[in-house]
Amino acid sequence: MTEDSHTAKKGDYLLIDYTGRFEDGTLFDTTLKEKAIESGIYDKEKKYTPLFFRADTGQVVKGIDREVLGMKEGEEKILKILPEDAYGEYKKYLVQDIPLSRLELQVPPKTGEIIITPGGREVKVLRSTETSATLDFNHELAGKTLILEIKIVSITS
Repeated sequence: MTEDSHTAKKGDYLLIDYTGRFEDGTLFDTTLKEKAIESGIYDKEKKYTPLFFRADTGQVVKGIDREVLGMKEGEEKILKILPEDAYGEYKKYLVQDIPLSRLELQVPPKTGEIIITPGGREVKVLRSTETSATLDFNHELAGKTLILEIKIVSITS
């Protein structure tokens, strides 16, 4: 085996464990069950397993794709990923007031609820009335700087 075989390069298949936090330290996601439990975000429906993806092919956000290159199996790193390398800037034009009839809803949704549009998109309800709902079509992590602790579990060419 060459030294190269355990260093991540474009096109390699990677398994990584990660813990994602916002800049204020709030944990928002992890592949580690113990961390999810200790931070109070544990979801018994979720499978806590390493993330599998192909390096530098656009399967994960740009900030991860770029930073894993050159890392070795077992290596750990803390990444600070700005919005433009994660889920993009928050766009006000993606907050829209939609008539309930267009959403095919008979009952107004609750504020804060996540609903699925007739087109299949998951969106957050910001406000609703008897006739319409104000929906946020931004990704829930848009506009946020992400702090990710990552560890390369395995690399396969």
